[in-house]
Amino acid sequence: MSECTHDCSSCSLNCPSKNGGIPKDEANKGSNVKHIIAVVSGKGGVGKSLVTSMLAVHLSRKGYKVGVLDADITGPSIPKAFGVYADVEGDENGAMLPPVTKTGIKVMSVNLMLEDETRPVVWRGSLIAGTVRQFWTDTAWGDLDFLLVDCPPGTGDVPLTVFQSLPIDGCVIVSSPQDLVAMIVKKAANMADMMSIPVLGLVENMSFVKCPDCGKEIKIFGESHIDEIADEFGYDLLARIPIDTSVASYVDKGMIEYIICDYLDSAADSIAKKCADKVK
Repeated sequence: MSECTHDCSSCSLNCPSKNGGIPKDEANKGSNVKHIIAVVSGKGGVGKSLVTSMLAVHLSRKGYKVGVLDADITGPSIPKAFGVYADVEGDENGAMLPPVTKTGIKVMSVNLMLEDETRPVVWRGSLIAGTVRQFWTDTAWGDLDFLLVDCPPGTGDVPLTVFQSLPIDGCVIVSSPQDLVAMIVKKAANMADMMSIPVLGLVENMSFVKCPDCGKEIKIFGESHIDEIADEFGYDLLARIPIDTSVASYVDKGMIEYIICDYLDSAADSIAKKCADKVK
């Protein structure tokens, strides 16, 4: 069955979504995942992978079983943040087994399959999209409360594949304060709306930096427009994350699980509650 890539509710084409929607890919038999959350952004460089990693850590600290599917095939950074370098192994049924981090978070990324993590993945879009689908259909995730999907930036092949192929419960949109990013965020929001994916909220990264001497918040990227966007679309603003060199240090050392901050603690609570309410 072919996949449509537009809002076909009022078009004249014979789209499959008019007959019950595009069927989602089935999870591997070794997977029992309760909730799948996509973390998306309209452009690169806003800290989407950082937000994904931190959300995974905060959810894990709250006692949830968490996994991270690194769908950013050409720019994978999740293994680096968690300090995971183990090879991907298979089980007796031929399914891939995701390596586990120090605190029990399961991770699947193309970087775990390369002999050299700096080797570029030079693939066309169809192959990249197919790999993301296999990370869902061919990976034995086991029992998970949350699977976070770190999507590449933009509204192209991979985010479309994630939205259409995986049973997504909702997405989190990551932005930064610049005017240009505000416009791009709206593109991501409109894509989620077109694909009927609930937006669980917005996270603004690099909102400000605190002066180490006086504690004043300095907005180096200018005034934020995230409140206006949240109001326009009726979304919750989950968090504002400042520029924090200590956070960068934890990521660089592969120690994101030991980060000492609560920037996304309430965001994790909000996401967990929304998913629980959806099940009810």
